[in-house]
Amino acid sequence: MADSTAAAGEPRRGHGTREAVLFGGVYGAVLASSLVAALTQYGHNSAASRRYDALWLLVTAFASALAHGYAHYIAERDPRRRLVALRALADEWPLVTAVLPTVFLLAGAGWGWWSATGVEYPAFGLNMAILFTLGLVTARRARSSWPVAALIGLGDALLGVIVVVANALIK
Repeated sequence: MADSTAAAGEPRRGHGTREAVLFGGVYGAVLASSLVAALTQYGHNSAASRRYDALWLLVTAFASALAHGYAHYIAERDPRRRLVALRALADEWPLVTAVLPTVFLLAGAGWGWWSATGVEYPAFGLNMAILFTLGLVTARRARSSWPVAALIGLGDALLGVIVVVANALIK
């Protein structure tokens, strides 16, 4: 991903690598929690359904990454740059990476490594921990003290809970 400081004559992109990683991490954690909540809502918690849920989550993450990459490609289209579409799609790797822990939890339940019943709770907790960590890290990078950074991380995790609950209620 291009840095925010582009060389002369080179088009500037509106986002940097750090921003893309944070965006993808937050979006992926919320997406994973929302999908697990929606898939679990129907009460299917057999091993086979958890394997299906893991696959569905992975496919949805790739589809979301494609949609985001395509949107960036359209928004930043520049006829002077080759392979812009491929670069825009490749830049969405953090979103897919952020759902992998949840995919692992669901797939593990599907493969019998742990119980398929109730696996959504550790998945939800894991994703809230990811949101907390991202909030903490960004606050510390902004030179906030540890206590303030921890509060910001908690606030970010709480916002994630609100978004996931709202998504579950809407669906």
